[in-house]
Amino acid sequence: MENLRKGFPVLEQYTYLNTAASGLLPESVWEFRQNHDLDFLLGGSVFKEKQADILTETRELVGEFFNCVPSQVALVPNFSYGFNTLLEGLDKPQKALLLKNDYPSLNWAMESRNFEISYAEIDQNLEKNIAEAFENQQPDFFAFSIVQYINGIKIDLDFIKKLKQKYPETLFFADGTQFCGTEEFNFEESGLDVLICSTYKWLNAGYGNAFMLFKKEVEGKIAPKALGFGSLQGKYKAHQGNFIGKFEPGHQDTLNYGSLAEALKLMKKIGIGEISSTIESLSVTAKSEFKKMNLLEESVIKRKTHSSIFNIKGGEKLFQYLKSKNIIISQRGEGIRVSFHYFNTEKELDFLIKELKKFGV
Repeated sequence: MENLRKGFPVLEQYTYLNTAASGLLPESVWEFRQNHDLDFLLGGSVFKEKQADILTETRELVGEFFNCVPSQVALVPNFSYGFNTLLEGLDKPQKALLLKNDYPSLNWAMESRNFEISYAEIDQNLEKNIAEAFENQQPDFFAFSIVQYINGIKIDLDFIKKLKQKYPETLFFADGTQFCGTEEFNFEESGLDVLICSTYKWLNAGYGNAFMLFKKEVEGKIAPKALGFGSLQGKYKAHQGNFIGKFEPGHQDTLNYGSLAEALKLMKKIGIGEISSTIESLSVTAKSEFKKMNLLEESVIKRKTHSSIFNIKGGEKLFQYLKSKNIIISQRGEGIRVSFHYFNTEKELDFLIKELKKFGV
């Protein structure tokens, strides 16, 4: 277990249970960033001639990690940029389905445009609610987070796959920001048409980098309007009018996308199987303990599987108390959000529970 914690100096001073807010910067990524800017300092445009190689490597690593051909991978600065560019490429009005109280960057972007929107409730019957909304509304597209940012409820991806088979004409857009990097995921075999992910959380890649994965079939259904000189630069987007180039119109930041490449190399080295089993084990234990202490909402307790994000009952006083014990968490919704990544341990979970009990929870 210690080797999974190596390279994260934050863990020496804090019980860090806050990846759902911000991932950590691994030493290997920090070293890459130091060397990158030193090379730029000393080489200027001579160094920048390597730009295409860094972006190509990043695109190929993302494609390999999530099983998507590199020519269908776009590198964007964050989820919101990618999602808004996507929405601008859709004809309006169209019927859209959202989840009620989903991540603001997703729902607000939709609600600010001329779509006919309906909602499905996020509760223990999430998949049933979505299925009923599809029957009633027949949406043109469905946009949702795979894992909910407030309470960690995770949508059943097998259900999504079957739903896509039943409604092949509906476009499925997913936010993977709270999901990607926690378990193995095969985009090509999924029911998703587009997946967008900011990588500063569970992929530990730092800020200013995100990616979009596309199925080939969406190209005729989405027409993004952004174009620039950068749209034609690089191995996978050299021809005019290419699809992913419309999501990459300007200069690409090799520091940030190179950081994503380094973060993915680290995760590959550890192995997604090891990462996934560690997270799942912590999640199962945490859910069991929090349930015993009556800290979870009914909708989370009643679901068969869950992510490693939990919202436990507690207000400002408990939040400040845990912070005073160097336990790093967030206030979200009506409670306190804790989240467990592969570098966390059962010992840290035990410490959190001990402090919760000391406080009188």
